[in-house]
Amino acid sequence: MRIRQDAPVVRATFDDPNLVSCAGLVPVMRLAEQAGLHDAVADRVRLPTDKGANPAGKVATIVAGMLAGADSIDDLDIARHGGMRSLFGGVYAPSTLGSFLRTFTHGHVRQLQAAARDTLIGLTGRAPILTGADTLCFVDIDSMLRRVYGKQKQGIGFGHAKVGGYNVYLRGYNPLVATLSTPLSAPVIAATRLRSGNAGSARGAATMIAEAITTARACGASGEIMVRADSAFYAKTVISGCRRRGVRFSVTCRIDPKIRAACDGIAADQWVDITYPQAVWDEDAGRWISDAQIAETTYTAFAGTRHEATARLIVRRVRRDDPQQIPGQDELLPTYRYHAVFTDSPYTLVQAEAQHRQHAIIEHVNADLITGPLAHLPSGHFSANDAWLTCAAITHNLTRAAGHLAAGTWSTARPATIRTRIITVAARLAHRARTIHLHLPEYWPWQAAFDNLFTAVQPAPG
Repeated sequence: MRIRQDAPVVRATFDDPNLVSCAGLVPVMRLAEQAGLHDAVADRVRLPTDKGANPAGKVATIVAGMLAGADSIDDLDIARHGGMRSLFGGVYAPSTLGSFLRTFTHGHVRQLQAAARDTLIGLTGRAPILTGADTLCFVDIDSMLRRVYGKQKQGIGFGHAKVGGYNVYLRGYNPLVATLSTPLSAPVIAATRLRSGNAGSARGAATMIAEAITTARACGASGEIMVRADSAFYAKTVISGCRRRGVRFSVTCRIDPKIRAACDGIAADQWVDITYPQAVWDEDAGRWISDAQIAETTYTAFAGTRHEATARLIVRRVRRDDPQQIPGQDELLPTYRYHAVFTDSPYTLVQAEAQHRQHAIIEHVNADLITGPLAHLPSGHFSANDAWLTCAAITHNLTRAAGHLAAGTWSTARPATIRTRIITVAARLAHRARTIHLHLPEYWPWQAAFDNLFTAVQPAPG
């Protein structure tokens, strides 16, 4: 694409009060209001001083800015350009929103998290974001390290991360995220919690899983609920908490001597060959693998403690190749690398193993947050950053619900795709007969999706 050579001279001025760059905020913020975001924040959040006044309007402004692509407090000013004041009332300046966030304490963040859960429950009544939850619902939990560079930020610490295959320690925060999903729907965020960068992955996981299970039930998950987690969450409190609440669990195990002995004790004729639908990169072996073997045995975890639990141990093994082996000469004794999963899944061996591997779906949520509003944790105050994380979760869930109402493949599209193609579409406002008409670009490739969303949230006449 090139500038036309016969085109007249092009000039640019910022002088039109009837233009907006993110017309998709109109249907999405209407959806937020219908889901009860404003009422939930007004009812739940009680902040002191004048800086905490009207929390519903300020949280809505933060969420709107995040929906439009803001990843810092200054970027929230995108909600105040052009004709935005004609479309929305109570839009606040970034300086006001920064002071508002710094007013939060841990207790106020918990109030905002309760409002976020109420909003998610409201969204399930407006859009089919958890289709099939009455049969099977997955609760996934994972942590991530968000690096920061300011040494004066509250609560930062050096945490472990893997960059380019190397283990490194980076200064930052360690957010904990729990999601809900079904075999028919993409994940939504049920709970979040911000922790210091040096926090262990499992810190606070048991209570957070309990909150996510309660939220899942309130969202209509009347069927089987299964909690999935990686080896960092293989802990007594997590397993016993799942059993106490009557839900299933599927947790990766660390290969300690007891687990290895159980794996080695599986008979040779019990192993079943499986083929991955797509090749999987094996970091330990440094190569792509497309096949493996699986088997299962019974295992008692945490034996001798009050948290003792007996369940299935599903083991996947991959043959460990010797790089110095002479071509054409077989190994005398083949060696294997094991991956073990401790689970009480009622499904068959192949189904249970495949379902556990799908726990990686939460990594997509983490990636969506990192490429969106969680690109930065913008404040020097720990609780302000925790509130920012909660608003990011609300934004993710709103975007996911908007994708469902846009219909078609948008229900599983990435939030960044929905933001680019549906939300941040420019429009010109025309005022006539007490009506604001949005004039959007002609031949917009994703017009049908915008129309579906816009129609779905239109209030009933009268």
